[in-house]
Amino acid sequence: MIDIHKAGLFSLAGRSVNRMGYGAMQLAGPGVFGPPKDRAMAVAVLKAAIANGVNHIDTSDFYGPHVTNQIICEALYPYPDDLVIVTKVSARRGADGSWLPAMSPKELTEAVHDNLRHLKLDALEVVNLRSMFSNHAPMEGSLEEPLTVLADLQRKGLIKHIGLSNVTPQQVADGRKICEVVCVQNHYNLVHRSDDALIDVLAAAGIAYVPFFPLGGFSPIQSANLDRVALQIGHTPMQVALAWLLKRAPNILLIPGTSSLDHLHDNLAAANIELSDALVSELAAIEAAGGH
Repeated sequence: MIDIHKAGLFSLAGRSVNRMGYGAMQLAGPGVFGPPKDRAMAVAVLKAAIANGVNHIDTSDFYGPHVTNQIICEALYPYPDDLVIVTKVSARRGADGSWLPAMSPKELTEAVHDNLRHLKLDALEVVNLRSMFSNHAPMEGSLEEPLTVLADLQRKGLIKHIGLSNVTPQQVADGRKICEVVCVQNHYNLVHRSDDALIDVLAAAGIAYVPFFPLGGFSPIQSANLDRVALQIGHTPMQVALAWLLKRAPNILLIPGTSSLDHLHDNLAAANIELSDALVSELAAIEAAGGH
């Protein structure tokens, strides 16, 4: 069994979680739409993640839609006492699988209730508001109205904590004036590093940073230098990319996703990799070289 505790702990929503977590996006069908090809395997992956110490799972009711939350409930309910399930709202899926904004008060309220129902929870531990001004990257725009809706649901006891996703540093700063923000979830990995300064600001404030697409997402990281370092230390390139993220900052929580038991174990094993300072610097230079 893999010991993910070597990666350490960080506080999320006032609870200590292992820094190596799991993202449920890939439990849905192709394009994060519809049911998985192998539901039994999806259940097995979740059970294996928990058995190996994962106590932070990222999900959303618009994955599928509804699919990943239903599988999480099937596999893990009643949930372990130490498990923190983080979900997100503000998007919906079109009939063709497209990702559409759903940021109105009515849509946000319905999304929170959908998550509660499908996860069989009375209150959601953390709800990330995903900015939908752009599907592809953070874009400036006021999040005051949707955040106020979530803060109201928080006061009603349906949400315990609030986070932000796909946001700019200014949106984070503005959001923290409206409510406590316990985590930020943005696109970040070894070769996509536009949030470097934001990560350091959040680390100083004790706020978790959760990179999505930590391995490149639908376009996996490609780098000859990464391949060379991985070969040098006897691990896969993707394991080294995850290990680098764990070294990048203590507030980084990882949620690599997979629908494969083998890939799950490969990802979790990255928690055991010790990177020297020299290798960390060498890997950090990849982004400056354009990912080569």
